[in-house]
Amino acid sequence: MCAIADSGSVRKAARQLGMTQPSLTTQLHRIEKALGGQLFFREPTGSRPTPLGHTVLCRARPIVAEMRALIDEVASGPHRDRSTRLHIGSTNSPAVAGWLRRLRVRLPDTDTTIRTDVSANALLHMVATGQLDAAFVHEVEGAPLRVPDGLVEHELIAREPQFIAVVDTHPAAARTVIRVADLADDQWMVDPTVDGEWAGLRRIWAAAGINPRVVHGDYLTTVDLVTAGEVVTPCQPTARPRHGMAIRPLYGDPLAVRLLMACRQEGTPAASPDDLFADLTASYMETAWASEAYRTWLVQHNGPLPVGG
Repeated sequence: MCAIADSGSVRKAARQLGMTQPSLTTQLHRIEKALGGQLFFREPTGSRPTPLGHTVLCRARPIVAEMRALIDEVASGPHRDRSTRLHIGSTNSPAVAGWLRRLRVRLPDTDTTIRTDVSANALLHMVATGQLDAAFVHEVEGAPLRVPDGLVEHELIAREPQFIAVVDTHPAAARTVIRVADLADDQWMVDPTVDGEWAGLRRIWAAAGINPRVVHGDYLTTVDLVTAGEVVTPCQPTARPRHGMAIRPLYGDPLAVRLLMACRQEGTPAASPDDLFADLTASYMETAWASEAYRTWLVQHNGPLPVGG
């Protein structure tokens, strides 16, 4: 699938993969049958992903990258001792960069790497199976994560409010707080691959008595669409506003997530869970207070922030 999407045609993808075109076509049909839908539009100029294809590709690319990394690691010969390696994972968060920076200062002789994924459940599975040493993830309120046995949770924030991003010329952008009902006529962008996000949004829409138009996409393209006035979208309170974008709290904070770090009970030889969590906490606090919108909200609500905030 990734080869077809990248090359733009089944013929070119088959050549890149060292296969015959009929063999690749047969494999593609098997995948489409298993998923229950068409993944590519076949056009005279080549093949382009359908909406379902885009969704599947978002999940397929990390799998392919992980498999390539595994092959490279095995092929590289003798592995380093585990005590010199630290593999962490995270769903998207502005706090990740600061977490990495602090870990590298704390562990200068350790090879620290990070894996990001939109799926918190996938990251938790990777921790449980030893592919990651720890993961920083979020759990959407009302949509519990599937935490594997043997993992220990370190809760960073019990309830972090989720804000909303709108174009700065939107009428609601002039307010300090936006009601969900004020966005009934807007088109909302939702990434269906983010665990719990779709369920959380449907819950707050139902509570507000609205049924807005929805477009599915990935949050990498959201900024351009928001600043163009095409969509509104939920965002983390620590998100950095871009030119042409306004980030505001939602009235009553109806949408929230729980932030946690998970690791195996036995910990990791490279660093203690307490040290990992301390650096994550410090990075999150730094990021939170650097966000003007979140800083204002925190002052008005007296928190919440981790101990020491």
